[in-house]
Amino acid sequence: MKFRTILAGVASATLLATVVFAHGKATGIVKERMDGMSVMGKTIKALAPMMRGEVAYDAQAVRDGGERIGIHAGEAMTRRFPAGSGGKPSEAKDAVWESWEEFAALAEQLHTYSEGLALAADNGLMMAGGATADSSAMMGSSSAMMGGSPAMMDSAMGLEELSEMPVDGVFAMVSQTCSTCHTKFRAEAK
Repeated sequence: MKFRTILAGVASATLLATVVFAHGKATGIVKERMDGMSVMGKTIKALAPMMRGEVAYDAQAVRDGGERIGIHAGEAMTRRFPAGSGGKPSEAKDAVWESWEEFAALAEQLHTYSEGLALAADNGLMMAGGATADSSAMMGSSSAMMGGSPAMMDSAMGLEELSEMPVDGVFAMVSQTCSTCHTKFRAEAK
């Protein structure tokens, strides 16, 4: 177990060093969006152990995290991707601008899910028995999260539904939205 913890720490430090190096060369709007993405990534990493039950659950930390992600999602995210802002040191693929509607829909979906995360904070974790929900409600918009079309993303859950879910279900939706967007729209750092 200690070996895995050490290995995870080394991997995290390596990733952080890579991100810091890449961000060090960025300026202007590219640096702004990289900084915003870093805030969201750090927030996800901080909340993940709580969602897995590895550390004590803290509803206020979850609320704060959802709000922090929300500040950088939706329109706040899309305005940091003006036409012509691709290329090095940006990690954005050309697909961002080629499939703008899909990218913008994912950014808005992330904003909705991050608000839902903050609203669901008091619901507790499903795995801890702090809340009850059937699996179909928890994964309600999986087709949208798995790279579906923008029209499919329009059918994503609303705030009222999200606010009634176990928080770890909403967190999974936030994380999956990030992953879907990164897969399609973010180039691997080299």
